[in-house]
Amino acid sequence: MGKNRLEAFSDGVIAVIITILVLELKVPHGGTFDVLLPLWPVFMSYVLSFIYVGIYWNNHHHLMHAVKEVSGGVLWANLHLLFWLSLIPFVTAWMGENHFETGPTAAYGFVLFMCSVAYLLLVKRLIANHPKNAKLAEAIGNDRKGKLSCVLYLAGVALAWFAAWLGFLVYAAVAIVWLIPDRRIEEKVAEETEQEEQSERG
Repeated sequence: MGKNRLEAFSDGVIAVIITILVLELKVPHGGTFDVLLPLWPVFMSYVLSFIYVGIYWNNHHHLMHAVKEVSGGVLWANLHLLFWLSLIPFVTAWMGENHFETGPTAAYGFVLFMCSVAYLLLVKRLIANHPKNAKLAEAIGNDRKGKLSCVLYLAGVALAWFAAWLGFLVYAAVAIVWLIPDRRIEEKVAEETEQEEQSERG
């Protein structure tokens, strides 16, 4: 089956998630800048979560661009990813409102871990779905970066129980790693397009 509805639905859900994130930023009472100071944990949580949602949207876009078809299994794997992404606003607000206390910070890391697991499962379903998705399998390879991220999230959750700020630093570090553009899929898609154009000319 085609992928257009999956892409449109996913984009819509992710847009709503970002909207909910920003709605959690409550306007303070007062017209001076000092009233903003107590909100710094909420703002920091928002920035990190916005970056994470942006990273997932970006990578999801590249994934869908690289595949030709999807299946029922892919649809469910995609919904599984969207489920965990939809929890990000909740744990973001909980962590920010409670100034990075142990429980909320660990819960935040657990949701990030489950998002990464869900993303890996979606990739596996896409690769297994159809021979036309072979280029995606070549581009992803063994996906050491994705698997390492899962391990780091768990490490962040464990550290959060001893010092919540250490867990937060781990989550931020993983986000920074993923901000570095990963051009594996782009390169494979461009290579495939070039081969198709050459075959048409030949």
